[in-house]
Parts: sequence; C-alpha cells; structure tokens
Amino acid sequence: MVYIKWLKSAQLDLKDIYDYITHDSKRYAQLQIVKIQTKTEIIKSNIFIGKIVREANNINVREITEGNYRIIYRIISENEIHILMIHHGARYLLRRI
Repeated sequence: MVYIKWLKSAQLDLKDIYDYITHDSKRYAQLQIVKIQTKTEIIKSNIFIGKIVREANNINVREITEGNYRIIYRIISENEIHILMIHHGARYLLRRI
C-alpha cells in the first residue's frame, strides 16, 4: 500500500482554498476539499498515474487534477508519495516552485 503524506504547504493550500470558497458557500467549500482529498486516493493504485509537471523538470514530480486544481506530488519511493501543493490551474506555478 502506498503511503500518502500531505506536506504542510499542501495542507495550507487546502485551508486557503476552503477560506476563499467559504466567502460564497461554506457547503461548496467543504465539497471542494473532499473532492481534492478523495482524488489523491487514485495515486495509491498507480504512483505514476499523474503526468510529469513540466515546470519542475523532474520525473518524480507529477500532477493530477481535480476541477481547476493541480494536485502536485513527489514520488519518494514505490511505497510513499508526498503531496507538495494544491495549485489553481489559472495561476502561475513557477513562482511557487
């Protein structure tokens, strides 16, 4: 079984997303966070399922998407991945890498 570790940066991203969406709808904010968290579970079946993040230029840094969000993770080993960040697709990623 693959262990998924959420780094502090990714946890803070989730909080920021929740806080932002809550201004319009607390219910929708909660649903969006659950969708993002649930989407990461597919990585357990195949750690290479995500595409390589071109901005990172590293084959071990990959991403899957959920709606407008890029879930960026790093393959640590065949049994462990780290969720690095949750990034809105419309924003410029290179400032964060």
